[in-house]
Amino acid sequence: MRSFFLTWLLCTMIAAPARAEDVLVFAAASLAGPLDAVVADFERDTGHGVSVSYGGSSTLARQIEAGAPADLVLLANEDWMDQLENAALLEPETRRALLSNCLVLIGADGAAASFDTLAQDIGSERLALALTDAVPAGIYARAALEAQGHWDDVRAQVIETDNVRAALQLVALGAARYGIVYATDTAQEPRVTVLSEIPEATHPAITYPVALTPRGGEAAEALLQALTGPAARAIFTEAGFGVVAE
Repeated sequence: MRSFFLTWLLCTMIAAPARAEDVLVFAAASLAGPLDAVVADFERDTGHGVSVSYGGSSTLARQIEAGAPADLVLLANEDWMDQLENAALLEPETRRALLSNCLVLIGADGAAASFDTLAQDIGSERLALALTDAVPAGIYARAALEAQGHWDDVRAQVIETDNVRAALQLVALGAARYGIVYATDTAQEPRVTVLSEIPEATHPAITYPVALTPRGGEAAEALLQALTGPAARAIFTEAGFGVVAE
């Protein structure tokens, strides 16, 4: 009986398919939601396992520079991707611009300011932004405020957060009256109101570059292809992202 069991176990192990290669993705926090949906479809269709680590693009880039084992990188800023590319931390010829976005001014319940009048309307209220010297959403927001001539008037009221979703939550929870986030973020939080769109001419173009790292294997390459495919593009478009033409 023991011999029969060992023979059955050995045959079962031989017949079982090899474990699919896992992929570790480092992705900008603003992609949480639609990227999860794309990954779920990819896992179902291919059998590969995917883990996504979300965060501010600056934090993710620095982690990769420090040796974090990412297979695929999807950031919200070209400059941080340039830094990784210049450090030879991206696989050559795999980088491409994937998505675009825009900024909006949001408010807590009852807030009534607009971007044009924010400096006059903010008073003693708080304005939530992602880190303005490091996180892309914060960099873009500060550029827009400076272009509009608002920055010097509102900077004392600014609360800075590690990523744009944290700024969104401050407004949703009432810890800040106003915030500047990506337009796509507002779909994730019904407790905030979009007060006005922020003109694209006031800040650098918002694009999301994607690339493999040298440790990315076949599964990571397949996920990169899936991200640029029609099914993924439809998911991102439905979430409010623009799709960058190849």
